[in-house]
Amino acid sequence: MVLKQNKLSLIMSKQLRFLFLAVNIFLIFSCTPEKKGDPKRFVYGTFEIPAGNGYGKTTIIRKDSLQIETYTKKVSISTDSLVSEKEIKHTDTLFIKWKNSFAYSLRMKSPKTDLDKDPIFVQITKVTDSSFNFTARIGYSNFKQKGTVYKVK
Repeated sequence: MVLKQNKLSLIMSKQLRFLFLAVNIFLIFSCTPEKKGDPKRFVYGTFEIPAGNGYGKTTIIRKDSLQIETYTKKVSISTDSLVSEKEIKHTDTLFIKWKNSFAYSLRMKSPKTDLDKDPIFVQITKVTDSSFNFTARIGYSNFKQKGTVYKVK
């Protein structure tokens, strides 16, 4: 009888150690910071694209299935004797649909031109701590644009 109790005690002790080890492993892995290459942190938040060809800095806010983009566009205004540039502020609202962690599509909520009616297919090509590189294709054309999006918040 004493032998059975010692054996039972030994088994219970091993089970408790295993349970303690399993709980510790769970806590360690559940408390680790976001992985460096995890693109899911770019699904929601505030982002920026630096100024580029004819455009000022673009600010992007992603919330639920919407992406709101605010940017300035440089427009040349010419008169008989003078050519000047003017910046016009634009805000576009787009529907965003994630295909997977590295690809999504954008569609204008209120398209103003035929080109605006085409979806924009975006492929994430590289992820860093605070940014991702992308390649975007408008509609089903061969036109591609590359860029970098930086997470602000």
